[in-house]
Amino acid sequence: MDRIRRTERLAVMSKILMDSPNRIFTLGTFCEKFGSAKSSLSEDIDILRTIFAQYGLGVLETVTGAAGGVRYRPTISDEAAVAAVADVVKMLSTPGRVLPGGFIYMADILAMPDVVEKMGNIIATQFYKQEPDFVLTMETKGIPIALMTAKALGVPTVIVRRDNKVYEGPAVNINYISGSGNRIETMSLSRRAVKEGQRTLIVDDFMRAGGTARGMVDMMKEFSVSVIGICVMMATAEPVKKRVEGVRSLLMLENIDDSTGVANIRPSNWMQSLRSQK
Repeated sequence: MDRIRRTERLAVMSKILMDSPNRIFTLGTFCEKFGSAKSSLSEDIDILRTIFAQYGLGVLETVTGAAGGVRYRPTISDEAAVAAVADVVKMLSTPGRVLPGGFIYMADILAMPDVVEKMGNIIATQFYKQEPDFVLTMETKGIPIALMTAKALGVPTVIVRRDNKVYEGPAVNINYISGSGNRIETMSLSRRAVKEGQRTLIVDDFMRAGGTARGMVDMMKEFSVSVIGICVMMATAEPVKKRVEGVRSLLMLENIDDSTGVANIRPSNWMQSLRSQK
């Protein structure tokens, strides 16, 4: 094999690490790939760590121990998070987005990979330390943001269905009270989807009273899975008391101006605290 230059190693290593977020790569893996000494690769990693930090591309962490190595985490700075959420607020605050029943049309935004990826990175940055084994969401609108969060965390996405699918095998079905509190609905999850003792992060697109989130928490109890956090793209200001506690949202829907049909949306309180720290 021809001698590989450092610039080539840096380019390939950055690609490998960024394509597999939160996965630990040992130095031995790169030694075998490039035929280079560990000392040289350690210097390469230090260079990449500096570049990533300088340009806000995420964090390279060194993991010690027998199974240690280096991993990439696509974190997002407070400043970038505030700017990304402000852009979403601007898009959602335009006239014509209010639907009957007080819902906000968000399908187009949830179909923008670059926008949803930023939101997923914001959520993942808050939960790396909790080390969830998978991200749980409810079909269907919550899937894009849950998938991007799971990608950043380097874990699978598990989707709760509204009814059992034959192709998913035996399933657990539970009833839950809808967010409006006036009807009983059903959710279903394949018995093979998760394992007892795992940890999950619940991610969804919208929360009014928290009925669906409460249902997913109850579903996880059936599987003996711990819920380490709940985060949604948008929550309503009313009712103040949700069916679940400790929920984080990126956006807050304060009210809807009936005369203009425009929704009054702002960044959530914890997102605003990031702005004050700038």
